[in-house]
Amino acid sequence: MKIDRLIGILSILLQKEMITAPELAEHFEVSRRTIGRDIDDLCKAGIPIQTMQGNGGGISIMSGYRMDRTLLTSRDMQMILAGLRSLDSVSGSRYYSQLMEKIQAGSSEFISGRDSILIDLSSWYKTTLAPKIATIQDAIENRHILEFDYYAPSGESERSIEPYYVVFKWTSWYVYGWCLKRKDYRLFKLNRMDKVKETEQGFVCRNAPVPDLTSKTAFPRNIILKALFDPDMKWRLVEEFGPDCYKVQEDGRLLLVQDYSDVNDLTMWMLTFGDKVEVIEPIEVRERLKSIAESMIKKYGGKKSGKN
Repeated sequence: MKIDRLIGILSILLQKEMITAPELAEHFEVSRRTIGRDIDDLCKAGIPIQTMQGNGGGISIMSGYRMDRTLLTSRDMQMILAGLRSLDSVSGSRYYSQLMEKIQAGSSEFISGRDSILIDLSSWYKTTLAPKIATIQDAIENRHILEFDYYAPSGESERSIEPYYVVFKWTSWYVYGWCLKRKDYRLFKLNRMDKVKETEQGFVCRNAPVPDLTSKTAFPRNIILKALFDPDMKWRLVEEFGPDCYKVQEDGRLLLVQDYSDVNDLTMWMLTFGDKVEVIEPIEVRERLKSIAESMIKKYGGKKSGKN
Protein backbone atom coordinates (compact mmCIF):
# COMPACT_ATOMS: atom_id res chain seq x y z
CA MET A 1 0.00 0.00 0.00
CA LYS A 2 1.05 3.57 -0.59
CA ILE A 3 1.41 4.55 3.07
CA ASP A 4 3.79 1.62 3.65
CA ARG A 5 5.89 2.69 0.64
CA LEU A 6 6.06 6.29 1.88
CA ILE A 7 7.23 5.13 5.30
CA GLY A 8 9.75 2.84 3.62
CA ILE A 9 11.12 5.65 1.41
CA LEU A 10 11.43 7.94 4.42
CA SER A 11 13.22 5.21 6.36
CA ILE A 12 15.74 4.75 3.54
CA LEU A 13 16.33 8.49 3.19
CA LEU A 14 17.00 8.73 6.92
CA GLN A 15 19.61 5.98 6.65
CA LYS A 16 21.35 6.96 3.39
CA GLU A 17 22.93 10.22 2.34
CA MET A 18 21.48 9.90 -1.15
CA ILE A 19 19.65 7.41 -3.36
CA THR A 20 18.41 7.54 -6.96
CA ALA A 21 14.84 7.26 -8.19
CA PRO A 22 15.64 4.12 -10.23
CA GLU A 23 17.06 2.47 -7.11
CA LEU A 24 13.89 3.29 -5.13
CA ALA A 25 11.69 2.11 -8.00
CA GLU A 26 13.53 -1.23 -8.15
CA HIS A 27 13.47 -1.60 -4.38
CA PHE A 28 9.70 -1.09 -4.10
CA GLU A 29 8.88 -2.70 -7.46
CA VAL A 30 7.06 0.35 -8.84
CA SER A 31 7.69 2.79 -11.68
CA ARG A 32 9.96 5.85 -11.49
CA ARG A 33 6.84 7.92 -12.08
CA THR A 34 5.25 6.47 -8.94
CA ILE A 35 8.40 7.25 -6.93
CA GLY A 36 8.22 10.83 -8.24
CA ARG A 37 4.64 11.18 -6.99
CA ASP A 38 5.65 9.66 -3.63
CA ILE A 39 8.48 12.20 -3.25
CA ASP A 40 6.00 15.01 -4.03
CA ASP A 41 3.65 13.68 -1.35
CA LEU A 42 6.46 13.55 1.22
CA CYS A 43 7.38 17.15 0.37
CA LYS A 44 3.75 18.22 0.81
CA ALA A 45 3.77 16.51 4.20
CA GLY A 46 6.62 18.82 5.26
CA ILE A 47 9.60 16.51 4.75
CA PRO A 48 12.43 18.69 3.31
CA ILE A 49 13.53 16.49 0.41
CA GLN A 50 15.86 17.72 -2.32
CA THR A 51 16.75 16.20 -5.68
CA MET A 52 19.95 16.68 -7.67
CA GLN A 53 20.18 15.97 -11.40
CA GLY A 54 23.14 14.61 -13.33
CA ASN A 55 26.03 12.33 -12.51
CA GLY A 56 26.32 11.74 -8.77
CA GLY A 57 22.86 13.19 -8.18
CA GLY A 58 19.84 11.67 -6.51
CA ILE A 59 17.27 12.13 -3.77
CA SER A 60 18.14 13.13 -0.22
CA ILE A 61 16.86 14.90 2.87
CA MET A 62 18.14 18.48 3.07
CA SER A 63 21.25 19.03 5.16
CA GLY A 64 20.44 20.11 8.68
CA TYR A 65 17.12 18.27 8.85
CA ARG A 66 18.38 14.70 8.97
CA MET A 67 17.81 12.99 12.30
CA ASP A 68 21.01 11.69 13.84
CA ARG A 69 20.47 7.97 14.25
CA THR A 70 22.60 8.01 17.38
CA LEU A 71 19.54 9.54 19.02
CA LEU A 72 17.89 6.13 18.74
CA THR A 73 18.98 3.65 21.37
CA SER A 74 18.66 -0.11 21.14
CA ARG A 75 15.57 0.11 23.33
CA ASP A 76 14.06 2.73 21.02
CA MET A 77 14.51 0.44 18.02
CA GLN A 78 13.02 -2.52 19.88
CA MET A 79 9.93 -0.45 20.63
CA ILE A 80 9.62 0.62 16.98
CA LEU A 81 9.92 -2.95 15.74
CA ALA A 82 7.42 -4.23 18.32
CA GLY A 83 4.92 -1.66 17.09
CA LEU A 84 5.41 -2.69 13.46
CA ARG A 85 4.91 -6.36 14.34
CA SER A 86 1.67 -5.52 16.12
CA LEU A 87 0.30 -3.92 12.93
CA ASP A 88 1.23 -7.01 10.93
CA SER A 89 -0.83 -9.17 13.28
CA VAL A 90 -4.02 -7.70 11.81
CA SER A 91 -2.95 -6.59 8.33
CA GLY A 92 -3.40 -9.99 6.73
CA SER A 93 -0.15 -9.44 4.82
CA ARG A 94 3.59 -8.91 5.37
CA TYR A 95 3.66 -5.17 4.66
CA TYR A 96 4.91 -4.26 8.11
CA SER A 97 7.25 -7.22 8.42
CA GLN A 98 8.94 -6.14 5.20
CA LEU A 99 9.16 -2.56 6.47
CA MET A 100 10.58 -3.87 9.73
CA GLU A 101 13.24 -5.79 7.81
CA LYS A 102 14.22 -2.63 5.92
CA ILE A 103 14.61 -0.64 9.13
CA GLN A 104 16.39 -3.47 10.90
CA ALA A 105 18.81 -4.02 8.02
CA GLY A 106 19.95 -0.40 8.18
CA SER A 107 20.04 -0.26 11.95
CA SER A 108 21.63 -3.54 12.95
CA GLU A 109 23.95 -1.76 15.35
CA PHE A 110 20.91 -0.84 17.44
CA ILE A 111 19.40 -4.33 17.57
CA SER A 112 20.80 -6.67 20.14
CA GLY A 113 19.56 -9.69 22.01
CA ARG A 114 16.14 -11.30 21.82
CA ASP A 115 12.87 -9.43 21.46
CA SER A 116 11.40 -8.69 24.87
CA ILE A 117 8.06 -7.22 23.78
CA LEU A 118 5.57 -9.09 21.59
CA ILE A 119 2.26 -7.44 20.69
CA ASP A 120 -0.49 -9.32 18.88
CA LEU A 121 -3.53 -7.20 18.00
CA SER A 122 -5.33 -9.96 16.11
CA SER A 123 -8.57 -11.47 17.37
CA TRP A 124 -10.65 -14.60 16.98
CA TYR A 125 -12.08 -12.87 13.91
CA LYS A 126 -8.72 -12.34 12.16
CA THR A 127 -9.79 -14.07 8.94
CA THR A 128 -12.67 -11.62 8.48
CA LEU A 129 -11.10 -8.64 10.22
CA ALA A 130 -7.98 -8.26 8.07
CA PRO A 131 -9.88 -7.92 4.75
CA LYS A 132 -12.16 -5.29 6.34
CA ILE A 133 -9.19 -3.24 7.53
CA ALA A 134 -7.56 -3.47 4.08
CA THR A 135 -10.77 -2.34 2.35
CA ILE A 136 -11.22 0.56 4.76
CA GLN A 137 -7.59 1.66 4.35
CA ASP A 138 -8.00 1.65 0.57
CA ALA A 139 -11.21 3.71 0.82
CA ILE A 140 -9.50 6.24 3.11
CA GLU A 141 -6.50 6.56 0.78
CA ASN A 142 -8.66 6.83 -2.36
CA ARG A 143 -11.23 9.13 -0.70
CA HIS A 144 -14.08 6.79 -1.65
CA ILE A 145 -17.39 6.31 0.15
CA LEU A 146 -17.52 3.12 2.23
CA GLU A 147 -20.72 1.05 2.37
CA PHE A 148 -21.62 -1.73 4.81
CA ASP A 149 -24.40 -3.41 6.75
CA TYR A 150 -24.25 -2.60 10.47
CA TYR A 151 -25.62 -4.66 13.36
CA ALA A 152 -26.22 -2.67 16.54
CA PRO A 153 -28.32 -3.24 19.68
CA SER A 154 -30.88 -0.84 18.19
CA GLY A 155 -31.20 -2.99 15.04
CA GLU A 156 -29.74 -3.54 11.59
CA SER A 157 -29.08 -0.78 9.08
CA GLU A 158 -27.28 0.00 5.84
CA ARG A 159 -24.63 2.69 6.23
CA SER A 160 -22.55 4.85 3.92
CA ILE A 161 -19.69 6.86 5.39
CA GLU A 162 -16.75 9.03 4.47
CA PRO A 163 -13.98 7.04 6.23
CA TYR A 164 -11.16 8.94 7.94
CA TYR A 165 -9.53 6.73 10.58
CA VAL A 166 -9.07 3.05 11.42
CA VAL A 167 -9.00 2.89 15.22
CA PHE A 168 -7.88 0.24 17.71
CA LYS A 169 -9.36 1.01 21.14
CA TRP A 170 -10.96 -0.84 24.04
CA THR A 171 -9.50 -4.14 22.68
CA SER A 172 -11.51 -3.79 19.44
CA TRP A 173 -11.18 -2.27 15.96
CA TYR A 174 -13.34 0.59 14.70
CA VAL A 175 -13.71 2.88 11.70
CA TYR A 176 -14.35 6.58 12.29
CA GLY A 177 -16.03 8.68 9.64
CA TRP A 178 -18.82 10.99 8.55
CA CYS A 179 -22.09 9.02 8.44
CA LEU A 180 -24.23 10.14 5.49
CA LYS A 181 -27.35 8.82 7.26
CA ARG A 182 -26.82 10.55 10.62
CA LYS A 183 -25.06 13.63 9.17
CA ASP A 184 -22.43 13.43 11.88
CA TYR A 185 -19.18 11.70 12.77
CA ARG A 186 -19.62 8.17 14.05
CA LEU A 187 -17.50 5.29 15.34
CA PHE A 188 -18.40 1.85 13.94
CA LYS A 189 -17.16 -1.44 15.38
CA LEU A 190 -15.64 -3.63 12.66
CA ASN A 191 -16.95 -6.89 14.10
CA ARG A 192 -20.50 -5.54 13.71
CA MET A 193 -19.94 -4.65 10.06
CA ASP A 194 -20.76 -6.93 7.12
CA LYS A 195 -20.52 -6.64 3.34
CA VAL A 196 -17.90 -3.89 3.64
CA LYS A 197 -17.42 -2.33 0.20
CA GLU A 198 -15.34 0.52 -1.20
CA THR A 199 -17.51 2.31 -3.75
CA GLU A 200 -16.39 4.31 -6.76
CA GLN A 201 -18.11 7.39 -5.33
CA GLY A 202 -15.54 9.93 -4.23
CA PHE A 203 -15.89 12.61 -1.57
CA VAL A 204 -14.24 15.90 -0.71
CA CYS A 205 -12.19 15.44 2.44
CA ARG A 206 -13.68 17.32 5.39
CA ASN A 207 -11.60 18.92 8.08
CA ALA A 208 -12.29 15.84 10.15
CA PRO A 209 -11.29 16.17 13.81
CA VAL A 210 -9.20 13.48 15.40
CA PRO A 211 -11.75 11.31 17.23
CA ASP A 212 -11.94 11.91 20.98
CA LEU A 213 -11.47 8.37 22.22
CA THR A 214 -11.53 9.03 25.92
CA SER A 215 -14.00 6.68 27.57
CA LYS A 216 -15.95 9.53 29.16
CA THR A 217 -16.59 11.14 25.77
CA ALA A 218 -17.26 8.00 23.72
CA PHE A 219 -19.25 6.26 26.44
CA PRO A 220 -20.74 8.79 28.88
CA ARG A 221 -21.00 7.05 32.24
CA ASN A 222 -24.22 8.28 33.84
CA ILE A 223 -25.32 5.03 35.47
CA ILE A 224 -24.15 4.12 38.99
CA LEU A 225 -23.76 0.39 39.59
CA LYS A 226 -23.81 -0.99 43.14
CA ALA A 227 -23.45 -4.76 43.33
CA LEU A 228 -22.36 -7.45 45.78
CA PHE A 229 -20.15 -10.22 44.40
CA ASP A 230 -19.24 -13.59 45.88
CA PRO A 231 -15.61 -13.72 47.10
CA ASP A 232 -14.57 -16.19 44.37
CA MET A 233 -15.34 -13.48 41.76
CA LYS A 234 -12.54 -11.27 43.10
CA TRP A 235 -10.24 -12.19 40.19
CA ARG A 236 -12.71 -10.85 37.64
CA LEU A 237 -13.17 -7.57 39.48
CA VAL A 238 -9.40 -7.11 39.80
CA GLU A 239 -8.93 -7.95 36.10
CA GLU A 240 -11.47 -5.38 34.94
CA PHE A 241 -11.22 -2.59 37.53
CA GLY A 242 -8.02 -3.09 39.53
CA PRO A 243 -7.22 -4.43 43.03
CA ASP A 244 -8.73 -1.47 44.91
CA CYS A 245 -12.13 -1.47 43.18
CA TYR A 246 -14.15 -3.27 45.87
CA LYS A 247 -14.85 -3.18 49.60
CA VAL A 248 -15.14 -6.38 51.61
CA GLN A 249 -18.45 -6.57 53.51
CA GLU A 250 -19.16 -8.26 56.86
CA ASP A 251 -20.62 -11.32 55.12
CA GLY A 252 -17.47 -11.63 52.96
CA ARG A 253 -19.06 -10.41 49.77
CA LEU A 254 -17.38 -7.71 47.66
CA LEU A 255 -19.15 -4.39 47.15
CA LEU A 256 -18.44 -2.80 43.77
CA VAL A 257 -19.49 0.77 43.01
CA GLN A 258 -18.77 1.84 39.44
CA ASP A 259 -19.98 4.25 36.79
CA TYR A 260 -21.46 2.61 33.72
CA SER A 261 -22.63 3.82 30.32
CA ASP A 262 -25.35 1.49 29.04
CA VAL A 263 -28.14 -0.40 30.81
CA ASN A 264 -28.29 -3.16 28.20
CA ASP A 265 -24.54 -3.84 28.34
CA LEU A 266 -24.60 -3.70 32.13
CA THR A 267 -27.43 -6.24 32.29
CA MET A 268 -25.62 -8.61 29.93
CA TRP A 269 -22.41 -8.24 31.94
CA MET A 270 -24.22 -9.07 35.20
CA LEU A 271 -25.62 -12.22 33.60
CA THR A 272 -22.10 -13.50 33.00
CA PHE A 273 -21.69 -13.82 36.78
CA GLY A 274 -24.71 -16.11 37.13
CA ASP A 275 -25.78 -16.35 40.78
CA LYS A 276 -22.43 -14.98 41.97
CA VAL A 277 -23.70 -11.37 42.08
CA GLU A 278 -26.58 -9.38 43.55
CA VAL A 279 -27.30 -6.01 41.96
CA ILE A 280 -28.39 -3.36 44.48
CA GLU A 281 -28.64 -0.44 42.04
CA PRO A 282 -29.87 0.58 39.56
CA ILE A 283 -33.34 -0.79 40.21
CA GLU A 284 -33.96 -1.03 36.46
CA VAL A 285 -31.17 -3.59 36.12
CA ARG A 286 -32.51 -5.58 39.10
CA GLU A 287 -35.93 -5.73 37.44
CA ARG A 288 -34.45 -6.75 34.10
CA LEU A 289 -32.43 -9.53 35.69
CA LYS A 290 -35.51 -10.72 37.58
CA SER A 291 -37.55 -10.76 34.35
CA ILE A 292 -34.82 -12.67 32.52
CA ALA A 293 -34.55 -15.19 35.37
CA GLU A 294 -38.32 -15.77 35.34
CA SER A 295 -38.26 -16.23 31.59
CA MET A 296 -35.42 -18.74 31.89
CA ILE A 297 -37.31 -20.67 34.55
CA LYS A 298 -40.27 -20.93 32.18
CA LYS A 299 -38.01 -22.08 29.40
CA TYR A 300 -35.88 -24.55 31.36
CA GLY A 301 -37.76 -25.24 34.57
CA GLY A 302 -40.61 -27.61 35.40
CA LYS A 303 -39.45 -30.42 33.13
CA LYS A 304 -37.51 -33.30 34.56
CA SER A 305 -35.44 -35.45 32.29
CA GLY A 306 -35.29 -39.18 32.83
CA LYS A 307 -36.13 -42.56 31.43
CA ASN A 308 -39.77 -43.67 31.11
